[in-house]
This record gives sequence, structure tokens and C-alpha cells, in this order.
Amino acid sequence: MLFVGDSLTAGYGLDPDQAFPALIQRKIDESGLRYRVINAGVSGETSAGARRRIDWLLGQPVAVLVLETGGNDALRGQDPDTTAANIQAILDRARQRPSPPRLVLVGMQAPPNYGAEFARRFRGVYPGLAEKNGVVLVPFLLQGVAGVPRLNQPDGIHPTAEGHRMLAETVWKVLQPLLAG
Repeated sequence: MLFVGDSLTAGYGLDPDQAFPALIQRKIDESGLRYRVINAGVSGETSAGARRRIDWLLGQPVAVLVLETGGNDALRGQDPDTTAANIQAILDRARQRPSPPRLVLVGMQAPPNYGAEFARRFRGVYPGLAEKNGVVLVPFLLQGVAGVPRLNQPDGIHPTAEGHRMLAETVWKVLQPLLAG
């Protein structure tokens, strides 16, 4: 199981064992499922960076691809259409593999500093792509964590270890039925 993402996936500021992909591995092990989690999160990465890396990352067989990208696009004011095109290209490349992985798209939201219209357009990227591609969607990775000071590091962006436990629960709710089924 390959987790591709940015600093949220990488676990910026934390021990790697505290990042939500490592916590997902523990849940997998506790459930008796036979998956090995690979955390390919890179701090600062945009959807364009993930697009450039995807062929290399999929060089080995992958059963499940969990794609969390676009948060840095939103922070930089990247046009949501460009973000959507990059994510679509990643999904397309994954489907072209000899044994395509099952796909899980992890949604993000834009902060309000670029205005309501930008936030609305960005928020629509993930459900639109999930519906278009028939992939499993985690609606918003930071649900219940974003904007909660005690769940975020002093930068207000990156979750604490407690915040990552909540991220793992958010992802597991969607991932567990896919893996068990």
C-alpha cells in the first residue's frame, strides 16, 4: 500500500512512527490484513511534483494507492483546474499499470485567504475527480483537526501526534472497508 502525499503524509515535525500512514499500518496489522504501508510523503510537494514522481513510485507492484496531494497547491494559490489535471494524470498513470492498484483519493480544502470562490472551486476538485474516476474518496483529511490549536504544531498547519491519530481514524474509516472487502 503506497501513500503518496506532502508533509501531512510524511508526518512533518514528528517521528515517522507517529505519522498517519504508520498508524494505518498498525491498524492493518491489528486487523490481520496482509498489507505493507510505504510512506512516500514529501514535505512541500505539490500535485505537479507528485505527478512527476508517480511512474517511479509505481515501479514496483502496488495493491492500493492512497493519494494525498494538492494542499500545497492551495497554499500557493495554484489554479484548482491545474491541481485537478495533475491529480487526474496521476490516477490515469496508476490505471495504466499492468496490475492497477485500487485507488483512494484524499481530499483537501483551501484556506480562506484566497477568497470564497477559490475555496469553493478547490473544494470541488476532490469529489469531482472521485466521481469521474469511480475511486474511493476520503472527503477531507484534516476533518476535526484543521484550525484546532491543540491538534496542530505551532505553525498551525501540521498536525501534532494527536492530530495524526485523528487523521488515521479519518482515513481508516474509508480504507478499512476497501481492504476487508
